[in-house]
Amino acid sequence: FAVPKWGGFAVPKWGGFPVPTLLYTMSSVSLLISCDITQKGYEKKRAKLLDIQQQASSGPSSGEPSRDCSPASPEAPGPSSSSGGRRNRSGGTRDDRYRSDIHTEAVQAALAKHKEEKMALPMPTKRRSAFVQSPAEDCTPPDTSSASEDEGSLRRQAALSAVLAQSLQSPDYWINRSVQSSSSTSSSTSSTLSHGENKTPTSALADILASTRIENSVPPDVTSSTPERRSRVDLPPNAMPRGMPRGQSRTSMLDTTADGVPVNSRVSTKIQQLLNTLKRPKRPPLSDFFLDDSEEIVEVPQPDPNTPRPEGRQIIPVKGEPLGVVSNWPPALQAALARWGASQAKSPALTTLDVTGKPLYTLTYGKLWSRSLKLAYTLLNKLGTKNEPVLRPGDRVALVYPNTDPAMFWVAFYGCLLAEVIPVPIEVPLSRQISFVLFKCFCGVGLALTSEICLKGLPKTPQGEIMQFKGWPRMKWVVTDTKYLTKPSKDWQPHIPTANTDTAYIEYKASKEGTVMGVAVSKIALLTHCQALTQACNYCEGETLVNVLDCKKDMGLWHGVLTSVMNRIHTITVPYAVMKACPMSWVQRVHIHKARVAVVKCRDLHWAMMAHRDQRDTNLSSIRMLIVADGANPWSVSSCDAFLNVFQSHGLKPEVICPCASSPEALTVAIRRPGARGTALPARAILSMGGLSHGVIRVNTEDKNSALTVQDVGHVMPGALMCIVKPDGPPQLCKTDEIGEIVLNSRAGGTLYYGLPGVTKNTFEVIPVNQAGAPIGDIPFTRTGLLGFVGPGSLVFVVGKNEGLLTVSGRRHNADDLVATALAVEPVKTVYRGRIAVFSVTVFYDERIVIVAEQRPDASEEDSFQWMSRVLQAIDSIHQVGLYCLALVPANTLPKTPLGGIHISETKQNFLEGNLHPCNILLCPHTCVTNLPKPRQKQPGVLGPASIMVGNLVAGNRMSQAAGRELGVVEEEGLVRKHQFLSEALQWRAQSDPDHVLYVLLNAKGAAVCTATCVQLHKRAEKITSALIERGGLNTGDNVLNAIVNRPPLFSPSLSVPFPTLLTLSLPPSLPLTPGIDLIAAFYGCLYAGLIPVTVRPPHPQNLAATLPTVRMIIDVSKAACILTTQPLMRILRSREAAASVNVKTWPTIIDTDDLPRRRPPQLYKPPTAEMLAYLDFSVSTTGMLTGVKMSHSAVSTLCRSIKLQCELYSSRQIAICLDPYCGLGFVQWCLSSVYSGHQSILIPPMELELSLPLWLSTLSQYKIRDTFCSYSVMELCTKGLGTQTDSLKARGVNLSCVRSCVVIAEERPRLALTQSFSKLFKDLGLSPRAVSTAFGSRVNLAICLQGTAGPDPSTVYVDMKSLRHDRVRLVERGAPQSLPLMESGTILPGVKVIIVNPETRGPLGDSHLGEIWVQSPHSSSGYYTIYGEESLQADHFNTRLSFGEPHTLWARTGYLGFVKRTELLGSTGDRHDALFVVGQLDETLELRGLRYHPIDIETSVSRAHRSIAESAVFTWTNLLVVVAELAGSEQEALDLVPLVTNVVLEEHHLIVGVVVVVDPGVIPINSRGEKQRMHLRDSFLADQLDPIYVAYNM
Repeated sequence: FAVPKWGGFAVPKWGGFPVPTLLYTMSSVSLLISCDITQKGYEKKRAKLLDIQQQASSGPSSGEPSRDCSPASPEAPGPSSSSGGRRNRSGGTRDDRYRSDIHTEAVQAALAKHKEEKMALPMPTKRRSAFVQSPAEDCTPPDTSSASEDEGSLRRQAALSAVLAQSLQSPDYWINRSVQSSSSTSSSTSSTLSHGENKTPTSALADILASTRIENSVPPDVTSSTPERRSRVDLPPNAMPRGMPRGQSRTSMLDTTADGVPVNSRVSTKIQQLLNTLKRPKRPPLSDFFLDDSEEIVEVPQPDPNTPRPEGRQIIPVKGEPLGVVSNWPPALQAALARWGASQAKSPALTTLDVTGKPLYTLTYGKLWSRSLKLAYTLLNKLGTKNEPVLRPGDRVALVYPNTDPAMFWVAFYGCLLAEVIPVPIEVPLSRQISFVLFKCFCGVGLALTSEICLKGLPKTPQGEIMQFKGWPRMKWVVTDTKYLTKPSKDWQPHIPTANTDTAYIEYKASKEGTVMGVAVSKIALLTHCQALTQACNYCEGETLVNVLDCKKDMGLWHGVLTSVMNRIHTITVPYAVMKACPMSWVQRVHIHKARVAVVKCRDLHWAMMAHRDQRDTNLSSIRMLIVADGANPWSVSSCDAFLNVFQSHGLKPEVICPCASSPEALTVAIRRPGARGTALPARAILSMGGLSHGVIRVNTEDKNSALTVQDVGHVMPGALMCIVKPDGPPQLCKTDEIGEIVLNSRAGGTLYYGLPGVTKNTFEVIPVNQAGAPIGDIPFTRTGLLGFVGPGSLVFVVGKNEGLLTVSGRRHNADDLVATALAVEPVKTVYRGRIAVFSVTVFYDERIVIVAEQRPDASEEDSFQWMSRVLQAIDSIHQVGLYCLALVPANTLPKTPLGGIHISETKQNFLEGNLHPCNILLCPHTCVTNLPKPRQKQPGVLGPASIMVGNLVAGNRMSQAAGRELGVVEEEGLVRKHQFLSEALQWRAQSDPDHVLYVLLNAKGAAVCTATCVQLHKRAEKITSALIERGGLNTGDNVLNAIVNRPPLFSPSLSVPFPTLLTLSLPPSLPLTPGIDLIAAFYGCLYAGLIPVTVRPPHPQNLAATLPTVRMIIDVSKAACILTTQPLMRILRSREAAASVNVKTWPTIIDTDDLPRRRPPQLYKPPTAEMLAYLDFSVSTTGMLTGVKMSHSAVSTLCRSIKLQCELYSSRQIAICLDPYCGLGFVQWCLSSVYSGHQSILIPPMELELSLPLWLSTLSQYKIRDTFCSYSVMELCTKGLGTQTDSLKARGVNLSCVRSCVVIAEERPRLALTQSFSKLFKDLGLSPRAVSTAFGSRVNLAICLQGTAGPDPSTVYVDMKSLRHDRVRLVERGAPQSLPLMESGTILPGVKVIIVNPETRGPLGDSHLGEIWVQSPHSSSGYYTIYGEESLQADHFNTRLSFGEPHTLWARTGYLGFVKRTELLGSTGDRHDALFVVGQLDETLELRGLRYHPIDIETSVSRAHRSIAESAVFTWTNLLVVVAELAGSEQEALDLVPLVTNVVLEEHHLIVGVVVVVDPGVIPINSRGEKQRMHLRDSFLADQLDPIYVAYNM
């Protein structure tokens, strides 16, 4: 049923109850399920809940029929009935490789309670152009909810808990012959869907229900938002920029509803859905949560007392039957071949098939012997000289043959044995199958044998040579076709020694991690293994064997190549290519040749079963033994049963099916012997999956949905001794009811991993120990990698493999089991059967399960998402484990093994490296990551100043404060006048030194396009003053008052004359008239006229829609009376394009600075006091807030003097400035500092760098600049654009050795990585690594820190990130885990004092604490520029006091967090230097899980996650962490970013990402200083204006 939002609307009813009430009830019932509750207690609590719910609801009307809320009962026809109808039809429509009827019904029953009409999970948003394969009509899902719990499932859950707690019964109790199907299901608490946050009249019911869970308290809910948090993050109706009238809204502000959700927002609807979904109870409960105070992040969880434990006795080693003594047994395998080649030369040895399945040719034993002799003779005598042979006995030789040419492989293998060299069969290295080529340990392999056809197909270089593959040594290729072999001389005979411990051949094996190792098999092991197989399988001479397996390894090699020759068996090989073309080919060969033995896999049984309807006359009565090579797979029982059901009518006898277990290390471990006609079939075990996950054997009698039916693999091989040991830790013997790893002692097994002695000792030389730790003997055992147990009658049962073992939260799950469950969700329309990979990745100290499947091309995105959500529910219900990631990739894109299977390790590697390229993906970190640190709870209560002082200083050595040197007093009378006002300073310089050049403006070619001497600047400013008086109608005194009638006063009442604000605009640098000198002259012209200038970045002509509203906003906020600009920009402001964004008719008076009057003004204005306002500085902060601050004449003069002292600026000095000149310290350096200090400023507009990247660096070299100022944007542009061109710059004569200081102007934490990269890249040009430093300023004080010439070098410290999240500063060593490098923000300016303060208590902190930076300085801003004067905000930011310590001193709050550390360096005064470290902006910090996170730290981790992430930004909404990543690569990589971003944030910051948004490059907005505008990005995301490539909602 669909649940629309309620709250003011009609509430729908379902089953007579209002839907909200019903949802609350179901949620609370699911909470009760997760507790350990008895049946009686459940009934009691359920009655109480229903009673409360009925009181809270209005009740159903008498005429309304009541509908049952629960799913169909097991007796009633339910969803499983349809599947049952399908089962009654032909087996060719289903894949039973991994499925059993029981498991299929279990999955269908587990999903029955989940309604299929609507999806409960928010679908991702995908750009249609990105993936054409999966069309979606509508990417926005409805706001739905669907879940229910039936009473029967609750009873079964309680009964199941009771069964799991029982002790082990007798073996006969848990071994059964058959399995009864059942459609019941275990309840899943995580499938209960939660509800929205809207408060309804039933909220009281929710509070009552929440208090009913007594035994276990719920985990801390990270999804709930407090009102305080919402008021800070969401945009309230009264939110406006500082200085904006009440009745006016911000341009970028969203229309929001009462609860803060934007109107018509698809994104917010999905996030609300995600929040609802995340309110499911998590598994496991609180016992796995831990505190983050210890050094180790994750503690070992306390063991659950209800965990089932093994209770049986210690197992006794199981002995196989004695290996029989045969009188005529050959001394070596080569001797057997020689015997059959001489005595039975015409007897067929091998028959190969063509692609159509018809016999191609037959190799007799005579031909096999003669060709092997020729090859052995050729290898030993014809490859090299007599004195320098290419091969010697014991050398390794690679055999490179395709599976379609088994005859050539047979000849090569036996030829190597006869030549006494070691054959190494490997796969043909075509395309991407390079991982199967030689491994490192075979560095001695210099020869490869292959066929002529195969050699032609190998990849070659343009010169025609065989390509040298990565990992291959230099190889010599030898073609072994008969025409290239030499017939041996009559007197030459091969040496056939008696089998000994020398290596006979090496068989490759791929580990779980994908590494390839070689298992060496000795000659005696080879012979003994053939003898054991002959005895176990009762092979006889002259029998016919059909082999479907790969003849180069495993069972295909052991049965089809080695044992068959030992017993003169006729082998018919059916290659994989033939099986793909004709799945019935092996059955036909059995029928035609009356074969006695067949060696197959479950896959072959399934394929034959699918195609059996085409063959009506097939007869399989001749088979006495059908060996199922992968019978150790627990789900092989279904394939065997289904094949038997189909072919029993064709003569197949039940007793001939013989599953076996094998491993590359121990070779054949166990095999079922063929039974006599009519004997009873072997027993089967019905085990509880819950018990298996804890490593114990428990019967599953109650709930068949979570049962695993396992068939035996027979008895141990003859002559072998078997034990079961613990898979982890020391090889301790298991108990009889415990699952462990099978270890084997036998002469017929592998001897070592070739070239790996360390790994060999841990695998081939294992000595089991008893409970006391004492060895049980001195004979070594070999680990098989198989997990299982020994049942009654010494039958061996295998339940999984080590390589498929997934250990999650201490519980073990088998990959094959999960595959079976996923395939049982009826994926006919969505994914391909058999093309599915299950593996685990380690994320945040635990394994996380990942499922990857190939999606069908015709599957819609909605179908795929529906299937993924159902797989999640099924695995959670049956296996009681959460999936971390479920990904669907396009068809035929998963890496395959040579025989068509999925290459698991390569798939995992692609997943971790971001090369998987899925087309649909679903991550569920919220539900399966349950070991996060417990959220920090802040201690409530009010403390006194003394307690706060002690608490703040207890971990530190001193108060966290610092100060710059003294500013000093100006004594000379002339300098007093000059320093009083900047306007007078310019007039004084125009008189005293008129021809001194103050400014030089450069263009993209490096040429000086404009210079300004003191007198030129003064005269141009006078002309602008005249224009303002004449054309603007503005003047001082009464005329000004008339011009601003009906406007609120701009200054405090203490000022005598209010003046209008004047807006000064400049041209963008790309236009013919660059902004530099015009901007400066216009500024001083305003000062001469007594007007207040406001500098604003001009709108971009190509992006008026985005940039012009900001200009309009500043005009409205500042109440500008006039606009100064140039003719081209004037046309833009009045253009038709501008009219589309703003109302151009309401512009103030616009004055053209290109057409100025020639006469001088009658007089120049002089301010009556230095405390009057000089100019307004408007800027957009990183939080998206437009703020204007007031700068008085006194503050301007003091600031310029402080910079002059710090940087030692004099009239003879030159500095280069490459900054934006519109606000902050950039404006001060561009327009003010030169006029005050008299030094020459070379102005380089940053826009010119885009036309000529080397402009800035070549200018520094050309003018021999010692001091330069730039922005991070400029430095990043040079680093990315010129980093590879240092040689060409050096050749052009660029030399940066003259640069003494390169200061980055910013209002943020220093970007250490960027500055270090810049220094390293350009050190070859002479740049000193000590030159680069940073400055720091804020809105309340434009310049707090600036690296000077006399101060110590900037210091770098490494702090612990975990402590930083708790607002603590703990220094660690470089390279320490969780360390964060921070660079000093520059030396504190003269006259500036800073102190670190707790932003909540406003008390001073010790130097080991992170707090807000407060500043006291004569050049601080006077306050925010506001229309109505928000005195409270003004006092809080500019005139605030400490709560204790120095309560009378006035401080300004910067809004930035940082700390002060005393270094070992000495300052200019000789005292130890106090360094100020800026960490981040207070308003931008993310309060998550009670900790404080800084966005830049998370973004740094995200940018490292994938090579295609160009930039990233993070923000929160409703306590969900949203990550926006710019994709620099192709759009098919978009979904690769989702798991990698989630992983890295979880690993490094212990946070779960809620939403991952992948966008195009350049989408993340930045301001003029290169700082990210995260709040603007957040507003655009919520308004669905980003046009993202993909939006993933993590569950």
